[in-house]
Amino acid sequence: MELEKQIQADIMAAMKAKDTVRLAALRGIKAAILLAKTSEGTSSEITDADIVKIIGKLVKQRKESAEIYSSQNRSELAANELAEAAAMEVYLPKQLSEAEVEAELKQIIAETGVSDMSGMGKVMGAATRRLAGRADGKMISTLVKKLLS
Repeated sequence: MELEKQIQADIMAAMKAKDTVRLAALRGIKAAILLAKTSEGTSSEITDADIVKIIGKLVKQRKESAEIYSSQNRSELAANELAEAAAMEVYLPKQLSEAEVEAELKQIIAETGVSDMSGMGKVMGAATRRLAGRADGKMISTLVKKLLS
């Protein structure tokens, strides 16, 4: 709940500073949080971990949109999406480098005792739980394939 209060305070600060890009990013986060709170089948309480997942999803969407805009030669829209993603990433835990993720995956593979591609699902399950929010799923998958083949 502390993260939600921090975001609300930052919205006020962005309004006062007239920082339109940051304000748009923070309002997007707040809207997604409200949507998650009011969605059917969920309790009205939302944890900081849930908020981090929501922000991670929003950042990924912004980056994918920026790639699409770039491929269509719409650099001004791509720059805006990337700026919003950067403003959102402040609230995410520090992302691990590829070398750090690879070291963690080697440890997981050793713990699970998997030695070939048939056990990839077992490794991926353990890796996504342990590295949740700190590494991109696509990078984890690519590195697991590389390590098991």
